[in-house]
Amino acid sequence: MPTRTAFITGASRGIGRACALSLAATGAKVVLAARDSAKLEAVAAEIKTAGGEASTVVMDLASPDSIKSGFAAAGKVDILVNNAALTKDGLALRMKKEDWDTVIATNLTGAFLAIQQVLHGMMKERWGRIINISSVVGHTGNPGQSNYVASKAGLIGLTKSLAQEMSSRNITVNAVAPGFIETDMTAVLSEDLKNAMLAQIPLKRFGKAEDIAAAVKFLASEEASYITGHVLDVNGGLYM
Repeated sequence: MPTRTAFITGASRGIGRACALSLAATGAKVVLAARDSAKLEAVAAEIKTAGGEASTVVMDLASPDSIKSGFAAAGKVDILVNNAALTKDGLALRMKKEDWDTVIATNLTGAFLAIQQVLHGMMKERWGRIINISSVVGHTGNPGQSNYVASKAGLIGLTKSLAQEMSSRNITVNAVAPGFIETDMTAVLSEDLKNAMLAQIPLKRFGKAEDIAAAVKFLASEEASYITGHVLDVNGGLYM
């Protein structure tokens, strides 16, 4: 089987880092993209130490020009993991338009533009895997996160539409919807909020970034070649 190149956005930490390590362990060349050069280099060094192949691209998903130059530097991409995301929480009543725009631009528009950069190459090869990292809140909603939720629900719709457009070219498009995962993004939440969340999770534990990476690794594999347009919930039973 040919060596695949996997491009992971938001790869400097958390779920993106775990996905990069996991895909590199399967023998894929990984291209790590994020805004923080130093953190990217640290993840790349970790992969190389383990015997994998990794390169880095400094990229801002809110900037179309940055996305174009990042993918131009990466070359041919076989597997795209759209993971980069940010939050700017607030009640809809008082949410600034700027906070709405920033979250949608990075989490949804950025993911779409990244997909556009890889489609021609995948169509030519007649093989491709696109995996969008959504969220349980894309299914359920969440107060104080209308911008983030809209972006993550939008990714689910984008996934299903693209799956239908690309299926004839042997390109699968799927989403993974994590539940409550232990990352930097969730570490800042209060203990009361964490305990309230834990009470709602049937498996009675929070997920790890590696749980999401395992789902991504499967969807990127040959074993998942007959799965497209699917949203794989990895949430401990939080939403069924």
